[in-house]
Amino acid sequence: MEHLLTALRAVAEPTRLRLVALSARGGELTVSELTQILGQSQPRVSRHLKLLCDAGVLDRFREGSWAFYRLAQAGPMARFVRQLVADCDEADPALALDLQRLAAIKRQRAELAADYFRANAAQWHRIRSLYVDECEVELALVDIIGRADPHDLLDIGTGTGRMLEILAARVGQALGIDQSREMLAIARVNLERAGLENARVRLGDMYQLELNDASFDAVVIHQVLHYADRPAAVIAEAARVLRPPGILVLVDFAPHDLEFLRAEHAHRRLGFADGEIAAWCRSVGLEPAPPRRLPGDPLTVVIWTAIRGSLPEIRPLAALREDAFRPVLEGEMR
Repeated sequence: MEHLLTALRAVAEPTRLRLVALSARGGELTVSELTQILGQSQPRVSRHLKLLCDAGVLDRFREGSWAFYRLAQAGPMARFVRQLVADCDEADPALALDLQRLAAIKRQRAELAADYFRANAAQWHRIRSLYVDECEVELALVDIIGRADPHDLLDIGTGTGRMLEILAARVGQALGIDQSREMLAIARVNLERAGLENARVRLGDMYQLELNDASFDAVVIHQVLHYADRPAAVIAEAARVLRPPGILVLVDFAPHDLEFLRAEHAHRRLGFADGEIAAWCRSVGLEPAPPRRLPGDPLTVVIWTAIRGSLPEIRPLAALREDAFRPVLEGEMR
């Protein structure tokens, strides 16, 4: 009862109830974004957020100089808060205006990301290579996908189609999804040049894939999550389209503090912790496996896998013979 009473006291105030409703619909929001939506001072909004976090209604996590807030994912109040949000009437004038402003912020985020991708489409692989040895990552991915032996593979956030280039020859059919037409134009050129007739790309939204449930044996999300404002939602969509037994392969950075990646390269998240990824996977019915860590300079790349159903055990990377995959990896990365 004490937990419930604390939560009830925390939400029993108009601004705090609005914050809860926004957190439910906005994914992960910063203080500055919430301040912009509510039209109130940052100290005032911060005080309300602290009360909600102390009551277990919201979760807060810090990442570099930014703090993100989201609806409680676990704990005794998580279920109660979701029911409370479901009962909030979106036709209420104050909430309706908040949601309009939230939609504007989401559009602004999307435009910033699209502008970045548009400006850097032709040199995307060069930018990625500044942070990690892509050859080593690709070798690990070839091993993982080869052992899973999928027929249908989906690459979410395919960009210039590099994952399709290295993996399509090991599957029956491969599909790449991306929201950038400029990226997809380059991907089509790359796939045609590689002669991969079983690989195709399509314009799409990683939060709402226009694909049937349980339609792929493997899903790859390579260096995409750090751009997402709702990374858990991306993982949930990937899980939805996986058929058992199926494998999800996530490639991204371990937590770091390179703030310039936000300002100069549109990164929203500065890496992810193993526990965070594992919790998101388990929440949508996937069982995470031990991650592979590939240290780079200055960033460390992590490959997380999660399975729906049983799959053969994956060999350690050290057991691979690199020359077996050299034909796939040789030449300059396009």
